[in-house]
Amino acid sequence: MAKNLTTRENDYSRWYNDLVIQADLADNSGVRGCMIVKPYGFAIWERIQQELDSRFKETGHVNAYFPLFIPKSHFSKEADHVEGFAKECAVVTHYRLKNNPNGSGIIVDEDAKLEEELIVRPTSETIIWDTYKKWVQSYRDLPIMVNQWANVVRWEMRTRLFLRTSEFLWQEGHTAHATEKEAIFESQQMIDVYGDFVEEYMAIPVIRGTKSSNERFAGALETFCIETLMQDGKALQAGTSHFLGQNFAKAFDVKFQDKDGRMKFVWGTSWGVSTRLMGALIMTHSDDNGLVLPPKLAPIQVVIIPIYRGEKEFEELDPVALKVLKELKASGIRVKYDNRDTHKPGWKFNEYELKGVPLRIALGPRDLEKGTAEVARRDTLSKELVKLKDLSDHIKSNLSEIQVQLYAKAKKSLDANINPADDWESFESALDKGGFVSAHWDGTSETENKIKEMTKATIRCIPIENKKISGSCILTGKPSKERVLFARAY
Repeated sequence: MAKNLTTRENDYSRWYNDLVIQADLADNSGVRGCMIVKPYGFAIWERIQQELDSRFKETGHVNAYFPLFIPKSHFSKEADHVEGFAKECAVVTHYRLKNNPNGSGIIVDEDAKLEEELIVRPTSETIIWDTYKKWVQSYRDLPIMVNQWANVVRWEMRTRLFLRTSEFLWQEGHTAHATEKEAIFESQQMIDVYGDFVEEYMAIPVIRGTKSSNERFAGALETFCIETLMQDGKALQAGTSHFLGQNFAKAFDVKFQDKDGRMKFVWGTSWGVSTRLMGALIMTHSDDNGLVLPPKLAPIQVVIIPIYRGEKEFEELDPVALKVLKELKASGIRVKYDNRDTHKPGWKFNEYELKGVPLRIALGPRDLEKGTAEVARRDTLSKELVKLKDLSDHIKSNLSEIQVQLYAKAKKSLDANINPADDWESFESALDKGGFVSAHWDGTSETENKIKEMTKATIRCIPIENKKISGSCILTGKPSKERVLFARAY
């Protein structure tokens, strides 16, 4: 199966596209720029969704759902917000079709024009803050801690499965608070929730930081982010959390009466991750043989494959395999017993290797004689014989070890690809090598835009744990208070 994969060295972009398709994660659809998430890909997304949802609820959030359509008048109330998203918006103008009188097919009924155009949500701040105006009157109504799992539409010209599509799945949290302090705490808390999840669950190391004003979410006073690095040296934004200040509250007149009877504007946040995490997962761990999935995330952690010739051998193997299956399930392991007779064992080996299943158990007649099973690890492609009586403990230990080692490998790669640059020549050279470039910047939008224009690199983040060491901007030579991380990115 993976024999048809393009190698990463030959063409990284094609390798990625081949892998997404061949591993049954997603497919292109009949709608330009939109994707079909296939069952196996959606099973991984469900694992992401379930774990994140649990963490949201642990931090006091509840789920709701808001409309897909946003009145144009709502969208235009926050000036920075509309400017940031205007070029990506899909707009609904009519509500009815009719048969063409000349018989050539279906046309838009011009008599069914909407009184006000509707924006297909690119994000939900406007419709949600219009709702919060109805929900908030008193300090007793605060805080509002709402999240929704939804789809959004941002009309993209250049698309790539999971990484950038015109429609994608995501979650978006929207909270309202009585004080600035509470809102800032919330936005910082949620970037930590994302960072902990991505590192602990997805085994992907991240750098936590804030965005420059150019890269900040449209309508936010501060954007916190987690950034990571893919195998090809390009950066990827894995999650963002925005401190909105009172911008949306003022735009939609969301006020509350405090304990002293004074009317005040609410403070807000929003935060989200999307199916882009799937792209990060693929490009962080996978290899030329296919997917490599961290055990905590894998829909199937272990697959059992019987190896036999004829019905008699299968009848001898089957009870043993079923016993192993029962034991592993009892230990809380997500295990599949693939006893299909429509495919040969070798084909199955390739399939599960391509799909990144962390561990494979092969069980044949010789194994029965010896009381053993062959256990193969997907991450290292190593194999070993394990006594059947020790199998359950061995599997649990291996799964934990794989999770730790995948993170360690990715962390080592990230750390090795953060390179300092102190002048323009070394900056360009470091960018061409790939990875993050740690360099001084004079803090102006003009300089940032010029660097982007000249190199296609952007400021990915200003690390939260940055050391405040002064220096000179790599482009202008003007004073700088700290280094920031530049990179070319997805």
